[in-house]
Amino acid sequence: AGRVQSAALQIVCDREDEINAFIPEEYWTLEAILDIAGEKKPLTAKFYGTKEGKFAIENQAQSDAICKSLENETFRVIDVKKGTRTKKAPLPFTTSTLQQEAAHKLNFTTRRTMMIAQQLYEGVTVGKNSVGLITYMRTDSVRISDDAHAAAKEFILSNYGKEYYPDKTNVYVKGKQNVQDAHEAIRPSYPDRTPESLKPYLDNDQYRLYKLIWEKFMSSEMAPATIANKTIDIKAGDYNLKAGTSKIMFDGFLKLYNDAEEEEQEKEAKIPNLNEGDKVECKEVNPKQHFTQPPPRYNEASLVKALEEHGIGRPSTYATIITVIQTRKYVEKKDKDMLKLAKYSKKLNIEKEVSEIMQVIL
Repeated sequence: AGRVQSAALQIVCDREDEINAFIPEEYWTLEAILDIAGEKKPLTAKFYGTKEGKFAIENQAQSDAICKSLENETFRVIDVKKGTRTKKAPLPFTTSTLQQEAAHKLNFTTRRTMMIAQQLYEGVTVGKNSVGLITYMRTDSVRISDDAHAAAKEFILSNYGKEYYPDKTNVYVKGKQNVQDAHEAIRPSYPDRTPESLKPYLDNDQYRLYKLIWEKFMSSEMAPATIANKTIDIKAGDYNLKAGTSKIMFDGFLKLYNDAEEEEQEKEAKIPNLNEGDKVECKEVNPKQHFTQPPPRYNEASLVKALEEHGIGRPSTYATIITVIQTRKYVEKKDKDMLKLAKYSKKLNIEKEVSEIMQVIL
């Protein structure tokens, strides 16, 4: 039906049903604050379970019983695991991932993102000439041309050093069957035109979006990051606790771009040097009550992701789909820009509702 607004609306309706049907479940977590000999800062270890394995604390009675049991126990390190892992460079932008990242990092709507990307693609006056700064912005391909690979390699070697360029050029193949490969991924037309060099010629929105695209593309051409992991297992009576962290040993592509959520970004917190058999003193145990949460309502970024995953629409239609269902008042933005069904659009019978909406659209 036209640009498949009806299918997008059904996705929003189905999520609203999930939220309405959701029944919260209680659970508890425990954190032990541990003093380490010779260390100024205490170590925080999280309750894990027993020797049989992990288990969830379901209610306050269980939590109180475990806390009471831990009061007089000796806390001893039973295992220290160290390791390293590599984190690969991210894929360059497609239309949908650009819209999602611009929403998360720049707080742009899908419509605003595409409007600014169009300006960067059509050309911006740099000096006396109009220059197209990015490749075509409606694409679901992650392919990069040989010329762009070569230009990126030269820039990375010159500005960051050979350790920041991978042993073999990063080549990405997206595992979707319906990808149309007529266009490359979204990338800067000229990798050596850095955001800072173009800042005098761009307005603030253009600069921010170009910087996002440039950094994403350049990072996609760089070497992987190396991250050290450390996990400490602690036993107290019948119970086990764990403490752990990650530390970046070589930043690689992270020097330019980190697409992880804030809470997922690598921590630099130091874990003290502990060995198997070491004793630690428990200062306190902090229980905390939680309730499971319903799935969140879609925002523009997550709805674009859902449309792509379901094979609904094309790169050129994502922004239009989301704009239409809002301008026609089928959905409205609420807290944190979440898309909520408008009052009169609440679904009673989804087949009947969508059929009626399709007739209106047609």
